[in-house]
Amino acid sequence: MEIDLDKSWEPHLKEEMSKPYFLELMEFVKQEYHNNVCFPPKNEIFNAFTQCHFNAIKVVIIGQDPYHDHGQANGLCFSVNDGVKHPPSLKNIFKEIELALGIPYPQSGNLVRWANQGVLLLNATLTVRAHQAGSHQKKGWETFTDAVIKTISNQKEDVVFILWGGYAKKKIKLIDSFKHKILTSGHPSPLSANRGYWFDNENFKDANCYLYNKKIKTINW
Repeated sequence: MEIDLDKSWEPHLKEEMSKPYFLELMEFVKQEYHNNVCFPPKNEIFNAFTQCHFNAIKVVIIGQDPYHDHGQANGLCFSVNDGVKHPPSLKNIFKEIELALGIPYPQSGNLVRWANQGVLLLNATLTVRAHQAGSHQKKGWETFTDAVIKTISNQKEDVVFILWGGYAKKKIKLIDSFKHKILTSGHPSPLSANRGYWFDNENFKDANCYLYNKKIKTINW
């Protein structure tokens, strides 16, 4: 199976991607895409790594699973392509940005504009079978994406890690909190947001404050 990464990632992930578990995972993914409808499209599975160069990483946002309905997933967590209706979690993300930073609610839910500024939008699992949430979990993706998080933590400094909800918060153990900034909140899903665990978290504002104080160019959310 063809793996499309920006060249800046290769020295950091080459060894990981040659491990037996990863080769088995690629074979599993190849068979799944051959036998079933899966998302995101095959050429966008590694989109997070294509759109955000390793050297440019300023912020890491961790999701869990790609969207599993037609036309939604594009390889960037929480993101959908231009013209696609915004899923509930993405709506709440944009509402929080509007609330905290006064940025008007955007027309497009395509977060490639964040990725191109140095925001790595990383799902823990990079593929899913259509209409079957979690169907590609525990096949090896989490081992790979945990290694990605550890690599960023070990080899970079002053990165903002944004962890939403219980699943993402478990990744704290992979991150060196002395070198990086960790921001947490409830998940932007309606269930969490309606219980008061999402809005007013100020993660986007705090991320930019941290970057500004480190003399790193802030993100235009």
